[in-house]
Amino acid sequence: MSNINEIAKLAGVSRATVSRVINSKGYVKEETRQKVQKVVDDLDYTPNQNAIYLKNGETKTIGLVSPDFSDILSHFLSSFATIAKKYGYQVTLLLTDYHQESEIEAFQKLKQKQIDGIFQIVRSNEWEVIEKYSKYGPIVTWQRVTSPKIESVFMDHYEGFKLGLDHLYEKGHREIVPFFGIEKSLNTVARYKAWQDFCQEKGVALQAEKSRYNLHTSTEGRELARWWEAEKEKPTALLFPTDNVAVGFLAEARERGISVPKDVAVVGFDNSSIAELFNLTTIDYPMHLQAENAFFKLYNQLKHKNLPLHPLSFKLITRGTT
Repeated sequence: MSNINEIAKLAGVSRATVSRVINSKGYVKEETRQKVQKVVDDLDYTPNQNAIYLKNGETKTIGLVSPDFSDILSHFLSSFATIAKKYGYQVTLLLTDYHQESEIEAFQKLKQKQIDGIFQIVRSNEWEVIEKYSKYGPIVTWQRVTSPKIESVFMDHYEGFKLGLDHLYEKGHREIVPFFGIEKSLNTVARYKAWQDFCQEKGVALQAEKSRYNLHTSTEGRELARWWEAEKEKPTALLFPTDNVAVGFLAEARERGISVPKDVAVVGFDNSSIAELFNLTTIDYPMHLQAENAFFKLYNQLKHKNLPLHPLSFKLITRGTT
């Protein structure tokens, strides 16, 4: 395999001159540049990127840590990777399958300088564990967190969840049961507070015994449809933590002859592409702008810049399930 020494010898120039030509940095006479470039082309020389990264102290790679690959992540990742590429970075996806050990392995890549920074979708370990890795590079998360070491692009889920609850109330529903994601998540805490305040404000019963936590998958949505069918006192409206869980409910409901919204109204959360396919009423999460903000926060820390962030807000998308 050819190297800079061989190119310099064949071109009759110094290593420094070859380096300037290859990296397009510094002044080189045009005649000399052409001579060096001809040798590079003849040898089909390709710079060793690992060596370059080691020399420059950066990999130009951001790790995106997620428990799984969902419709939501696909949309987010596309926007995140697009803006990262614009600024000269590539993105590597690190899936954990909700395993704490796998998540630690992902963060070890930051410690080992295999990536420059991490954006985390949903955590599996406690924040105290994750915070320890912030000294090796910037960490930004999608989740709500109060930490001096980890930045977040969270949106106030209180407001978003309240939109869904108010919409169902306006549709005439009084037996409303919401479901939640990670129980200890600050986003879940905010959503639950929205439910408490809503029930107090509207004078409706808070049926905590019927709600569920730690829901993520469409399979769990199907299980909720079976639960709803078996209930003697059925809620007339359900608010789900994600579109993914909601469409699982809709799929199972359709198979069981449950009419939505006649028998039960359904609201999702995210406004992912699958929500449109299922004609699902949902809460729009401006994910493409949130993805750009996530990258900007990482980039600002890595490059000591101050790129401005997009203003973000939730919006109700009314479709056929309410």
